[in-house]
Amino acid sequence: MSISEFEGFHDQERSNWVRLRTLVTLRWFAALGQAVAAIVAAQVYQLDFQYGLVGIVIAFSILANLVSRYNHPENKRLSEREATFWLFFDLLQLGLLLFLTGGLNNPFALLVLAPVTIAATVLQLRSTLFLGITAVCLITLISNFNMPLVTAAGFELALPVLFQFGFWLALVIGVVFLAIYARQVTTEMHAMGEALLATQLALAREQKLTDLGGVVAAAAHELGTPLATIKLVSTELMEELENHPELLEDASLIRSQADRCRDILHSMGRAGKDDLHLRQAPLETVVREAAEPHLSRGKIVTFDISPVEGAHQTQPVVKRRPEIIHGLRNLIQNAVDFSQSEVWIDMTWSDNAISVRISDDGSGFPQSVIGRIGDPYVRRRRHAEDGIRRPGYEGMGLGLFIAKTLLERSGAQLTFSNSRRHGHASWTGQATGGAIIDVVWPREKMVSTEKGDAPALGENLPINPWP
Repeated sequence: MSISEFEGFHDQERSNWVRLRTLVTLRWFAALGQAVAAIVAAQVYQLDFQYGLVGIVIAFSILANLVSRYNHPENKRLSEREATFWLFFDLLQLGLLLFLTGGLNNPFALLVLAPVTIAATVLQLRSTLFLGITAVCLITLISNFNMPLVTAAGFELALPVLFQFGFWLALVIGVVFLAIYARQVTTEMHAMGEALLATQLALAREQKLTDLGGVVAAAAHELGTPLATIKLVSTELMEELENHPELLEDASLIRSQADRCRDILHSMGRAGKDDLHLRQAPLETVVREAAEPHLSRGKIVTFDISPVEGAHQTQPVVKRRPEIIHGLRNLIQNAVDFSQSEVWIDMTWSDNAISVRISDDGSGFPQSVIGRIGDPYVRRRRHAEDGIRRPGYEGMGLGLFIAKTLLERSGAQLTFSNSRRHGHASWTGQATGGAIIDVVWPREKMVSTEKGDAPALGENLPINPWP
C-alpha cells in the first residue's frame, strides 16, 4: 500500500472495522439482561406491566440474532448500510421496551446511549447523525407516551415532572456528548495508527532502497575484475585474429558486451562500493544526499556549512541512517514545494550538538496550523487566509508527520517557525516570512566516535537482500 492511499483515510468507510459477530454477541447479552430484568421486576418487585408484549419484543432480538447467525458467516464484516440497520434495529427494540415499561421512569433508559456511541466509533458522520437524531426522538417520545409501571398495591411508579425533564435533558446531552467524544477519540487514534504505519512503510522503503543500492554497488565492484579480464583478453584476441574476420567480429562483440555490462552496473549502482564506510559520512554529504532529488526542480538550493564559534573546525562524520536521510528529504521537499525561488540549508555543529536549518523564501507556515505541525492529517484551517498563502495544498500533515517521527526517532528535536526575512508580520505580530525548520541532534546521537578514537571497521559482510 502506498503512502498516498493513507491520505484518503477519513473518506473511506469505517464500518468494516466491526464484525457482525461482535454486534450479535452484544445483542445476546442485551437480550439476556432484558429478560432477567423483566423477570426480577415481575417476580421480586411485583410490578405490573405488559409481560406478553415485553416477551415478544425480547424475542424479536433473539430472532434477529438467529437469522444473522444462519444467514451470514461469523467473521462477516459489516458494510456501512448493514451496520446502520442493525444499530437502528437495536435502538427501536430498546425504545419499544422502554415504552412498555414506564418510559423515562425506567432507569434502564440510560442504555439508549450504547448504540449511538457504537455508531460514533464505527460509522461515518451521516450515519452517526441519523442514529443520534433517532435516539433523541425516541427519548422524547417515550418521555411523553409510555405504559406505566404499576406496583402490586396499584400505585403508578413515576418520577416528578422536574426529575423527568432533567433525566430527558441528561440523556439528550449524553447522546450528543458521547457521540462527539467517542468519534473524536476514535478518529485520532486511527489517524495516528495509520500515520505510524505509513511512517514504518516509508522507513522500510528507504532501507530497502539503501540495501538495494548496496547490493548493486557490491555486484559492480565484485564483477569489475572479471569484466576487466574479459575485456583485456578479448582485446588481445582481436590483435591475434586480424587475419580471421569471422572470428575477429566475435571477439569484438565480446569486448563490446563487457563494456555494456560495466555501463549497466555503473548506472544501477550510484552509491559506490558497499562497505562499512557507507554507514557513516560527513554531515554535508548526508544532507546533500537527502536534498539530491530536489536540486533540479527549478529552485535554487544553497548549502552553507560552518561550525559555531569556539567549536572544532573539522566537519563531524555522522551516522548515515535511512530515517535521517528520508526525514530530511521530506523537509527539503516541503521547502522546495512552497518557496518562490530559493531554499537555504544551513549546517552547523558545536561540541554538544549538530543542527540543520531548512528555510525558504515562500509565505511561511499558515498561522492557523503552525502550532499543530507534526500532527498527522492537519486539514482544518482558515481557508480564506491559508488558501491564499499556500494555494492548492491539500496534503499538509502526513509528510511532515513522517519526517518529524523519523527524525525524532534518531534523537533530533524539531522546531517549526516563520522568518522575518522580508520584514513581514501579521496583525498579531507573528512573523510571516519564509518557513524555517530547525533540526537539532545531541552530538552523541549522530557521532558514534570522535576522530582518532574509531576502532577498525572489520571485514565487509555480504548483504542479504531477502531478510
